[in-house]
Parts: sequence; structure tokens; C-alpha cells
Amino acid sequence: MTDRYQSLAHNPIGKFVVNSLGLPNPPVLERWTEGDPLVKGTVLIGSAKGGSLGAKLNATLKASGITTVGVRADDKRYKALVFDATGIADTAGLADMQQFFTPALRSLQSSGRLIVIGALPDQAATETAAIAQRALEGFVRSTGKEVGGNGSTANLVYVGAGAEDALGSTLEFLLSPKSAFVSGQVIRLGLTELVTADAYDPAKPLAGKVALITGASRGLGAAMARTLHRDGASIVGLDVPQLSSELDAVMAELGGTSIAEDITAADAPKVIAKAIKDAHGRVDIVVHNAGITRDKRLKNMKTENWNLVIDISVGAPQRITAELLKQKLLGKGGRVIGISSIAGIAGNNGQTSYGTAKAGVIGFVNDLSKRVAKDGITVNAIAPGFIETDMVKTMPLGIREAGRRLSSVSQGGLPIDVAEAIAWYANPGSSAISGNTVRVCGQALIGA
Repeated sequence: MTDRYQSLAHNPIGKFVVNSLGLPNPPVLERWTEGDPLVKGTVLIGSAKGGSLGAKLNATLKASGITTVGVRADDKRYKALVFDATGIADTAGLADMQQFFTPALRSLQSSGRLIVIGALPDQAATETAAIAQRALEGFVRSTGKEVGGNGSTANLVYVGAGAEDALGSTLEFLLSPKSAFVSGQVIRLGLTELVTADAYDPAKPLAGKVALITGASRGLGAAMARTLHRDGASIVGLDVPQLSSELDAVMAELGGTSIAEDITAADAPKVIAKAIKDAHGRVDIVVHNAGITRDKRLKNMKTENWNLVIDISVGAPQRITAELLKQKLLGKGGRVIGISSIAGIAGNNGQTSYGTAKAGVIGFVNDLSKRVAKDGITVNAIAPGFIETDMVKTMPLGIREAGRRLSSVSQGGLPIDVAEAIAWYANPGSSAISGNTVRVCGQALIGA
């Protein structure tokens, strides 16, 4: 759906009005196009005293085809600023970060990227180090709100012991336009047992992989299917029988397999497992995207609607995943990805059932990620914010505009923004990422 306010804000008259009245001014966000480099410009790297990444960070970015420098020049502008904060062992050391970013921010290009890399506070050697590392979250979230006006983002990556070599796919995602609508987020590597990633083609990282996507006939699900197919995956799309014609059209476009099934049916897990086994023999990526809303305030809620919302978002994904694991169709290197929502983090008036369901998705991820880590399977969630889907058209104007403007980038995201985050989780290089819930919300100004 077209954001008419954004278009108005960028014509000469509208720009004058917006600037004069101090109204939100949504920047034009850069998004990645196939064939483009990951980063169109130079990345400036800095480090706190005692940083543990050193040459490894430079080598990781160089291997991804990203140009880096370690010394700032007054006459140069930079597409991204990356700071190794792993050496910060007390609050006094936080000044190293300020002294790097303060002058460098004046040289940041539009749609730029700020990334801070820290050490997991829970693994800190001392209490003072744990406190200082936890402080990085406030720095990144505040900085993200400062730079969002020009389309830039700020994110934090905590690296657990032994996960230093697994930074590549995460840095590629966060530094590139693929993460245009991801800001103010904290990503944790190495929360669970690490699995060594097999070699893969960076241009088609999912080649040879099979991806199951529920709710794949339209909107976010269709965008996910197209994006994972772009990256080389064979797609199995699932949706309810009522949408089978739309699902078949998307799968025909992608050369994929359709499953028309109600995931809440008692036999759905076995039906789905059989269809996957017959078509491909296994599945590597499972995206539990299907979900519905039956919005009512709690005092007006019908039990049957409550149960349906919860079961589609949480109950059915649990049963389907359990069956795939039981039949050993999902094994080492597998990915399970749930779709939560900022409603599951911050809550939303009139969406008690939906918020409960989407918080349940986060609980599902936290629990399952620990149980399957020994099998080399990762489990994560994406929590979208305001995304421009067909549902937006049905919203009252006031709610729609508030949803768009209440973020650091003053606009809604696109389905491709969620799909790119799914592709990042699915990447073979993301094997150290498990148990995470990352918001794709333009740093919405509600919730954590």
C-alpha cells in the first residue's frame, strides 16, 4: 500500500511544510537488489582497548567482499561504523565507544549502519564486565533513535565464547540493505551448542535446501517463499484449502510444492510430514508463518476465537515440529523459525489473544532451542512491527498513520524486510544463532 504521507514529505512543498512544523519525515530506505554488493561504500572499524576480535573481524568482512578501514579520515564518508566492544571490562571503558562514534557519526552516509559487537554478559569474567557489557544495549537503542531520521540503523551483536568465527552471516545481514527495517536489536550468538556450518555458495546459500513455509499463499508468506527461493531453496508452501488456488499460483511461479491443509486438524502433522517425505525426503527450514487475528477486547472475547488464534500460532507449530523431529525429517543444520509480533512483546489494546499467542511463539523458541541444540538445529523467531500488507488497507486512517510514524524511521516496513530476516536465520552461516527473537519493526517506539 502506498504511503502517501511519505511521498508528500519528499516533494518541495511538502518538505517545506514538514520541516517547518517539525512533523515526521520518513527517509527513503535503501533495500537490496539481487546482484548488488552487500555494502555500497566503506566500513570504518574501531575497537575498545583489549578487544578480542582484532584481525578476525577484518578478515570476516573482507571474506564477504566488504571494504574496511581502521583509521578515520576527516574528508571521507562511511557507509557503516563497526565497533568491537568485547574488551570493555568496566563502565569507564564505555568511553572508548563514545570516543569512536562521536566524530565518526558526522561522516555517516544516509541509510548507514552502526554495529556494536560485545561479549555475552552472562559469560563475563567479572561483575563489572557484565555490567558494562549490558550497558551496550542502552547505547545501541538510543543511538538507533538518533540516526533513524536518515534511514540509518544501529544494532548490537553479543558473541559467546567460541562463536567468534560465526559472525559472517550476521554482519553481512546487518551491514547490508537487507536489514533496512531492523534497528535497535540485540542479537546473541552462541547461546546454545555450536554447529560447524558446511561450505556454501554465498550467491545461493540455500542451494540444495528444502523450506516449508506455512501461510505461503500471500503477504508475508509469499514474500518469504520468493526470498528463500531466490537464495536457492526448494519451496514447500502450505495454506488452508480455501486459499489453494492462490497457493498453487505462487508455488507454480517458484517450481515449489503445495500442501493445502488446515494446520489445526488433528492429523495435520502426519499429513504434512508425509507430503514432505514423498516430495523431498526431508526438510531443512521450517517457517511457522501462519497466523490469524480475531481482535476483541478481553471482556468481549469468545472462547472459540481465543482458542483458534492460540492454536494456529503456537499449538500447531509445536505439533508439526514435533512430528518432523520424530520422523527425523528435520535434522542436523535444520532451522525452525517462528513468527511472533511486537504485540507479543509490548501488548496491544484489543489484541489480547493475538498478543498471548505471539508471546507464546517466543516461549516456544526459547524452550525448543535448548532441546534441539544437541541435534545441530537452530530455533529463532522474528517479531514484525507495522508491515505494509493487505491488512493495512482495512485499518482506520488514524491507527494506520500512527503505526507508520511511531518508529525511528517514521514508516512501515515491507514484506521483503521480514523475508530477508528469515533468509538470514536460514543461512548455513547462521548456525551460532539460536534462541533469539529479533524485531523487524524499524525500531518501533513501543515495547523493548
